[in-house]
Formats: sequence, C-alpha cells, structure tokens
Amino acid sequence: MAKLTSWVDVAPDSDFTIHNIPFGIFSNANNSPRIGVAIGDEILDLVAVAKLGCFDQLKIDKSVFNRPVLNDFIALGKPVTKKIRKEIQKLLSDKKSRIKGKSGILIPRKKAKMHMPVKIGDYTDFYSSVEHATNVGKMFRDPENALLPNWKHIPVGYHGRASSIVIDGTPIHRPKGQVLPKGKERPVFQASNRLDFELEIGFIIGKNSRLGNPVSTDKAEDHIFGLVLFNDWSARDIQKWEYVPLGPFLGKNFASAISPWVVTLEALEEFKVHGPKQTPRVLPYLRFEGAKNYDLNLEVAIKPQGGKETRVSYSNFKYMYWNMCQQLAHHTSNGCDVKIGDIMASGTISGKEDTSFGSMLELAWAGTKPLSLSDGSTRVFINDNDTVTLRGHGKKNGVRVGFGQVSNKIKPAR
Repeated sequence: MAKLTSWVDVAPDSDFTIHNIPFGIFSNANNSPRIGVAIGDEILDLVAVAKLGCFDQLKIDKSVFNRPVLNDFIALGKPVTKKIRKEIQKLLSDKKSRIKGKSGILIPRKKAKMHMPVKIGDYTDFYSSVEHATNVGKMFRDPENALLPNWKHIPVGYHGRASSIVIDGTPIHRPKGQVLPKGKERPVFQASNRLDFELEIGFIIGKNSRLGNPVSTDKAEDHIFGLVLFNDWSARDIQKWEYVPLGPFLGKNFASAISPWVVTLEALEEFKVHGPKQTPRVLPYLRFEGAKNYDLNLEVAIKPQGGKETRVSYSNFKYMYWNMCQQLAHHTSNGCDVKIGDIMASGTISGKEDTSFGSMLELAWAGTKPLSLSDGSTRVFINDNDTVTLRGHGKKNGVRVGFGQVSNKIKPAR
C-alpha cells in the first residue's frame, strides 16, 4: 500500500485516515441526511464536493450523494464507487486541491449526527467462530464433543430481524420474554437477567443477485461493498428456553447495533490473511483461493453508569473459521437472492485465549467466573445503565484503517 498523507489534520491513532475513506450518512444544523466520508475528526460533505464538479468526469447523477441512505450510491457499482473513492483520496492528499479551504466542505464530526448508513432489507447472522461454537458446546452440550456434526461442513446461520438493527449511540431497553427458572417445570414471563453482547463484524451487500442464481466464492467479493462493527445483542435466558426446535427468536431480535461508517473492502485489502485450516475438506462449492480472512484488532469495553470503562475482550477477525466469501456462497447456494443493503453478520468472534472471547457468556463462563470492572464491581452479564462499546481497526506498515465504534447504553425493561 502506497503511503499517503492528507492536508486535513489526522491524528496518528485515528481510525479515519486517508487510507480508509469510509462512507456514511450524516446531518447537521444546516443539512439534511446525506453522504459523507470520515477523515480525521472531520466529515467530507460529498454533496458539496460534487457541486464543485469534482466527480463530473464520472458522468453520474450528483443527486445520488444527497440521499438519506447509501443504497443508491452503492448501486452505482464497484467500478464507479472505487473511482469515487480514489478521487476523494486525491482531493484530500493534494495540497493544491480544489476543495481545500472551501466553505462547507468539511464538517466537524462532533457537530454532526450519524444515521443508519443503509436501508436494510434482510439480515442474516452466522455462527462461524470455531472457538465460540466450541465454548458454547462445552457449556451446554458435551465437553468432549462440543461441535454439532454439521458445524465443520456448513457455515451455520439464521435469518434475523432487520427492523431492530440500530445505530451507534441508540439506547437499548432490556428485553422481556419467557424464561425457565432453574429447578422449575413451567416458564415465567419476565425481563431477561442474562443480557449479553456479541462481538461481530457485519458485511453489507453491494450488488444484487438473481433468484435461483448462486454466488460463488470467487465472485462473492464483487457482492460485498464494505464492513461495519456489529453487536448482536442477546438475551441468553430467553434464548435458552426458546431455541429448540427452530433456533433463535425473541432472545435475539430485540436489538442489534452497527457502527455508522462503512469501511470498503478496498480499504481493507492490505489486511487480508489466511484463515484457520478447514478440516475435513469442505465441499467444492465452499472452496476458495487466496487469503479471505482479515487481520482486524477488535475490543469490547463495559462502562457502568458514572464509572470508567473497562476493556473486557481483545479479539481479532482473523480467527473466523468460515470467511465471508464462504458465508455468502452458502447463503445463496440454494438460489436465495441477496439485495443491495442486506447485512450479514459474522457471528461471535472468539479466539483461543480467555481474554479474546467475544461474549459475556464465554468471558464469565455462563455466570461462574465473574469479571471485575475498574470501579470494583463485577459482571456475569450486562446490568441496566451499563454502556457496551465495540471498537476495531487494522494496522500494518504504519497504515491504520478503523471502524470507529458502536456503543449502546442498556435501559431498564419497559
């Protein structure tokens, strides 16, 4: 990756460097929701940039930047969006850039409001970390045979609820549902007392597929626009009672949360790595060539009300057993179509070390190993008024590309 510098002031530890150029939807006191790009502590207003004629050579409809979601922009196709990203990099690195010093071009991020980046049509969540699946199997099934027979043959997933996916900063109310108290034969309806986070990465579909036409692993990246941080909030006690026989339902669909900036695959190319060896060998339609995992550092922090945050998990996206190309290939292998804006989440990302587990279920081992926070309190699951924050970035050869954060405060049940 060629080292670039920007005339915009960017801190060395910023996620939003000239190498990133993530797309999102923002508004401020003067403008309705529109497309912007994060650079350092600023947002580049692409409506204002387009008005200066910076994208005229691409012969696109300039109004595409003045939309409340990215769907129409993504629909321009990667050949176009890649050129737009490259042009933005040139504009932000050229000291004689035509946008430098222009009024209304750069908006302070702290004065802007971020919105959902895409209109999500459908959402699928996977279960693709072998460490996470093994941990769960040890806790609830058989310590000697933790994985179910199908796990190393298919990227297991379920269809979630798109309507309850929210943006960073959105408060989340503790869900209610049926739970089966220990030692009881009949369930009760109550607020969950085993509320959990799940550290995940979500990928956003960037190209429609046609019903009946599978997407192969070698074409999958053409259908993925970019990635976001994803917190798949979970009510473990509700989930435990309801998941047999049809899998996750109310224990999952009350809320999931994403970071507001979509980091493109092009920005993450430098961080590609090979994933774990897959044994037994997968079926032909799930095979692929090259590196398809990503070396992205991930962390989770918990902040009690009035206290300081404590980092409780340090993980990495490279640990995933099933990669995104395999997930998309399997998802569409029966002819299921995907649409621009659909989101698919990785499943909980856990590593081999205790500190790299991506959920409280694992970190506190089903409530048997309480975690200590910096204020002296302990947690086995998430309390009311706790704020949980996910962060992530890649760093290599002095180049940093990050996601910012997704942070949510838990409110009491209604």
